[in-house]
Amino acid sequence: MKPTQNTWFKNTRFKNTGFLTLLLTTSVCIPHIGNAAEVSAFSGTPNIHIRQLAASCAACHGTQGNSVAAKGDDGANAVLAGMAPAEFTEKMLGFKDGSRKATVMHHHAKGLTVDEINLLAVYFSQQKQVVTKALKSQILKADHE
Repeated sequence: MKPTQNTWFKNTRFKNTGFLTLLLTTSVCIPHIGNAAEVSAFSGTPNIHIRQLAASCAACHGTQGNSVAAKGDDGANAVLAGMAPAEFTEKMLGFKDGSRKATVMHHHAKGLTVDEINLLAVYFSQQKQVVTKALKSQILKADHE
């Protein structure tokens, strides 16, 4: 019985070692390959943290800072794409310190550091401004004949 147990133990150990080698190799190599592809796909903005912050702005300010504004809508969200960095920084710091009034922007700005605001200013200044129009409202008919 002992030789069988030794053989089994050696084979199991070998299998575990092979598995661990594979696991370590993939866990070390694949993240670097993934990051390299991600950085090259967004070569204009290598800072992932700033891209994530900018993506959270998209909920109100549109993809890459291009908000959809209705014609004559004074309450429309600002278009951030192509905005001068100094203007962006000034507005965000105003939201942050409370000198600029807003409904929700003061909450967002207070959560950012000055460095993050400056990096976001550069990011949005590099985005191409795209003119978009709001969809026309439609009147739904109540009759279903």
